[in-house]
Amino acid sequence: MRTRTPRTRRLVAALAVVGLALTACGGGDDETTDTASPGAGGGDNSDVKVGLAYDIGGRGDQSFNDAAAAGLEKAKAELGVDVREAEAAAGETDAAKEERLRVLASSGFDPVIAVGFAYSGPLAKVAAEFPDVTFAIVDDAAAEADNISNLVFAEEQGSFLVGAAAALKSENKHVGFLGGVNNDLIKKFEAGFTAGARAVEPKIKVDVKYLTEDPNDTATAFENPAGGKTAAEGLYDGGADVVYHAAGKSGLGLFEAAADRGDGFWAIGVDSDQYLTAEDAQKKHILTSMLKRVDTAVFDTIKAVDEDSFTSTSKSYDLAADGVGYSTSNSAVKAYTAKADEFKQKIISGQITVPDKP
Repeated sequence: MRTRTPRTRRLVAALAVVGLALTACGGGDDETTDTASPGAGGGDNSDVKVGLAYDIGGRGDQSFNDAAAAGLEKAKAELGVDVREAEAAAGETDAAKEERLRVLASSGFDPVIAVGFAYSGPLAKVAAEFPDVTFAIVDDAAAEADNISNLVFAEEQGSFLVGAAAALKSENKHVGFLGGVNNDLIKKFEAGFTAGARAVEPKIKVDVKYLTEDPNDTATAFENPAGGKTAAEGLYDGGADVVYHAAGKSGLGLFEAAADRGDGFWAIGVDSDQYLTAEDAQKKHILTSMLKRVDTAVFDTIKAVDEDSFTSTSKSYDLAADGVGYSTSNSAVKAYTAKADEFKQKIISGQITVPDKP
């Protein structure tokens, strides 16, 4: 475990003034937008300065990135930290990601938190350049060093619960899964969803559609609502009446498709409670959302640095840790919560082992 005393952090904060004077905010990436804001916590403000680099889609994706932003806002309010947020650009290179992280680290921000597995290689490289800066990465366990914390989730467990709800809701006994990109991470969502649906209805049909097979085509995968809508329409046309997405901002197209179809067609959101941010006409079609508590992971990391208790271990957020779950904002899911909660307890106790591969 690497820790830093408050006195050392104050020295780093003082040196940051020099760093800010010498370093350009944009990092040479014209499509990257950085914003900075002071903490607003009660009492004495923390001397921690947090740099957070979003995945593609950034704030406003109503999903993964917004969950990270919620954790950042909580840290500002409760701990009084200062923050800088950096946006990713569609189709950017690893070099652009490296420079974004490098700018934050060299400007006195510590911790530097990267949102998304796409930062794995860039973060490992930059963390080696700044061994005295704390780094964390969401959704990646491959980048390892004494100054890196890996924040990973049991997406398959939360997806199991919404899969069970989908099967209970489906009149056709036919559901669908819409993934952004066909990679190991998104397959965890698919595997859990399918297992949960079949735990309720062993013969249920589960159709699967991915927006891209190219792991580098993040724009098509996660920032493509039009493509998401077209894919969702195909799943509904094929007979599915409940569709779950793990496609970031592309999943907003699923909600459009469900609303266009009308009564009897349902969508399931991901990462955040997407019922709360959907358009009014879409809300009644969003049965539930698989909650992935990226907000909790981000806040926990910032708090650990603030309290000098940061460790470079991998932190797994599963059902037992309340790191994943499902939302109940739409009353339509209330009829299925007892069964979902029964499955939840069986997963936590080990009676059910949820697969993380299809």
